[in-house]
Amino acid sequence: MDDWTIGDLTLTSRVLLGTARYPSFDVMLDAIAASGAGMVTVALRRVSPTGGHTENLYDLLAKRGIAVLPNTAGCRSAREAVLTAELAREALQVNRIKLEVIGDEETLWPDAEELLIAARQLVKAGFTVLPYTTDDVVLAQKLQDVGCAAVMPLAAPIGTGLGIRDPLRLQMIRARIAVPVIVDAGLGTASDVAQAFELGCDGVLLNTAVARARDPVRMARAIRAAAEAGRDAFLAGRVPPQYRAESATALEGRIRRARGG
Repeated sequence: MDDWTIGDLTLTSRVLLGTARYPSFDVMLDAIAASGAGMVTVALRRVSPTGGHTENLYDLLAKRGIAVLPNTAGCRSAREAVLTAELAREALQVNRIKLEVIGDEETLWPDAEELLIAARQLVKAGFTVLPYTTDDVVLAQKLQDVGCAAVMPLAAPIGTGLGIRDPLRLQMIRARIAVPVIVDAGLGTASDVAQAFELGCDGVLLNTAVARARDPVRMARAIRAAAEAGRDAFLAGRVPPQYRAESATALEGRIRRARGG
C-alpha cells in the first residue's frame, strides 16, 4: 500500500493492531505479521523493557521492527492520561501516545472536555498525540487545532464489533481534517475495514475483531486484504451513485422489430 506519515514516523501499512486479548503471545505475533501492521498499540502495564520476563512484549516487537504506540487505556481524567503518557515516554523512549480519556464506564465513550485538556498538555510537552475520540467533526477539528498528529474517531463502542454505524460522520471528519483519520473501535470484520478506506479514511486500528476471532491469524490476513482493496477502491474513484437506471451497453445499433411484424 502507499506510504503514509504520522508525526515523524513513515509507515507502509495502513493497518494498526492492538496487542490485548489474544490466546497467546505466539498467536498475537503471527496475527501482527499476517496483518502487515508496522505499528501496534500497547498498554504501559503490559510492557517492562528493563524486566527479565522471557516474554517481554516490547522486546518481542522491537526485534521484529514493529513500532510501538503506547496508550493511556483505563484513564478517566486528563491528569491520569498525562501522567501515564509521561511514564510511557520514560520507560520506552517513545514520544508517540494514543490518548484515551474515558468518560463513561458502560459505553467507554471518550470524555471530550478532559480529552482536549490532555491533548493540549501533551502536545506542548512534545508528544505526537493520536487521540481516541467520538465521531464528532467539531471535536475532531479542535483536536487538530491543538496540534494532534491524527484523530481516531470510533466506528462503534469499543469491543462491540458493530462496524461503522454512521458513515456520514466519518466522511464529514475526513472532509474537514487535514491530519490522518484513523478509524478506531467497533470494527468487526474485513468488510468494515474496506468500508472505512472507501470512505477516504487513512488508517484503521483493530484489536478485538482480530484477537477474539475464531482464527485470529486468518482474520488478520483478511483485514490486510480488505484494507488494500478499500484503499484501492477509494483511489480509483467510485462511480457517483444515482437513482435512475443507466444501461452500460450503448443502445445504438440494437435490433428493432419491424412495425406490423
